[in-house]
Amino acid sequence: MMRLGLIGGTAMTSLATSELDVTRSDEIVVETKYGSVPLLCVKSGDNELFFVERHHGEGTTPPHSINHHANIMALANAGVESILAICSVGTIPQDFPPGSVGYAHQYIDFTGVESTFSNDDAKFTSMTEPFDAGMNDKLEAVLSKLQPGLKLSRTYWLAHGPHFETKAEIDAIEKLGGEVVGMTMPRECKLAAELDIPYAAIIVSSNWAAGREPGDSSKDLNHEEVSSTAESKLGPVIECIKAFTQ
Repeated sequence: MMRLGLIGGTAMTSLATSELDVTRSDEIVVETKYGSVPLLCVKSGDNELFFVERHHGEGTTPPHSINHHANIMALANAGVESILAICSVGTIPQDFPPGSVGYAHQYIDFTGVESTFSNDDAKFTSMTEPFDAGMNDKLEAVLSKLQPGLKLSRTYWLAHGPHFETKAEIDAIEKLGGEVVGMTMPRECKLAAELDIPYAAIIVSSNWAAGREPGDSSKDLNHEEVSSTAESKLGPVIECIKAFTQ
């Protein structure tokens, strides 16, 4: 039996539960010292899945205000053995166009915002390899069959949000090694590492990063359009979730 925590959006939760062989489903609220977290607890075969909607509820919480501490602690209190996150990203390289689904193998966080449970007693957690190798191997195996020839492993750049980036910022991010851009995931990863919970992140390319739209480098980014694109590309994500429950 596996106890798997999943962090994503509303669309991911509803689609995943409709595609899985669910024998029991319970909605609960977990109280943590950092706040309350709604959890959807699902029984599928011998496995237990715990879904957290990253933004909670209708998804209106802005990315810089997400209560990552509460989300990760709620999953820890539920006894999950590992956490699989699903993240919508803007893409920089031409070989990972919108609609592509890969996984993060490194991240870069220069936001300067601390993300730790250790505010009183210093705890220095190694983040040399931030993502669980075994989980990433499983993602590689599933996604490479669905997208042959696509380079799947990518470096995630954490932007502070809620604003999208400028063209100049994207150019700088690329020079520093960033391949995809998002506003949330590394903060979760750090907190999971402090609790020794293996963590991996599926990245769904929802849009070209600022200035990278082919034929229209001045195209504005629209949140609703970005979200709609990400939600339409969840098929490979569901296959990954199934692989972790087999």
